[in-house]
Amino acid sequence: MPTITSTAWGESPAGKVSLFELTNDQGNTLSLTNYGGIVTSIVIQGKEMVIGFDNLESYLGEHPYYGALVGRYGNRIGGSQFSLDGKTFMLEPNNNGNQLHGGPRGFNDHLWGVDTATTAEAAIVTLSHISPDGDQGFPGELRVSCRYEWTNDNELRLYYEARTNKPTIVNLTNHTYFNIGNEENILQQTLHLKADRFTPVNDEMIPFGENLSVRGTPFDFTTAKEIGRDIMADHPQIALANGYDHNFELNDYDGSLKEFALVTDPASGRKLRCFTTEPGVQIFTANFAVGQFKGRGGTDLPTYGAICLETQHFPDSPNQANFKTPRLDPGQVYSTTTVYRFE
Repeated sequence: MPTITSTAWGESPAGKVSLFELTNDQGNTLSLTNYGGIVTSIVIQGKEMVIGFDNLESYLGEHPYYGALVGRYGNRIGGSQFSLDGKTFMLEPNNNGNQLHGGPRGFNDHLWGVDTATTAEAAIVTLSHISPDGDQGFPGELRVSCRYEWTNDNELRLYYEARTNKPTIVNLTNHTYFNIGNEENILQQTLHLKADRFTPVNDEMIPFGENLSVRGTPFDFTTAKEIGRDIMADHPQIALANGYDHNFELNDYDGSLKEFALVTDPASGRKLRCFTTEPGVQIFTANFAVGQFKGRGGTDLPTYGAICLETQHFPDSPNQANFKTPRLDPGQVYSTTTVYRFE
């Protein structure tokens, strides 16, 4: 039967932090902390699958949202503002005048309440948080929970829920950096995406408001190809991001749980299969300069050292009439699911 071990992991400005190690019947482990809902480690048959740190102090310093639970709004909101019912809300900026991942103190920077449970099939940690009205500029008190299930099938199942007492916007995601291979980068791994369209952006990474066909572009993963094949292609969108940092519109979205991506490491045979109920996914290939960020053991994170598959509503959706609205009203329940399965 799966098990959960809890250990004291230091103290954050918000209070004492715990680390939870979830072990399934195969002996594979997932570790997460109630600080920021961060997935710190996933070990399958002795192989570490995610980028992260071994201590809390590193997560309290500068890092690119390693493993974090992101909110209230994952991705960017242009100009750090949006309107609802004729009223404009000014948000706290933290990205060239825009807001990224919920602002300077997003959900990744809070201590969350914790409940744990086990079943015959999974170890479960449920995190909860109350974001007050006006937090980072967002309207409404938002009551949020995220249930992490680590199953005997080596699945990380994420169930997000949120409720509000005023009209607001919500877009929660997980920002784990995956590297399922044995090399320091993910360039030789392959990606298959069930996405015929992607979202081009301006030089501040804000969408123009339309999704374009991937056909004939470096963004075409409709047939599996090496992630590194076109990552330095002569294309203006690639040049903007130094690789991939773009939203993809998932095919046949209807709100049900569907497989949308398969990452494969040909050298080892490992696979990461991804499912979501969301309409989009931000594919980010850790396009940082070498040494810009550290990783486990204090080593430099290499350029293209990991891939993020951040399931989401589209970037800047509150300001884009063509995108599905992230609006949440009182009496409604925001509820989404994302699954990462290791094979």
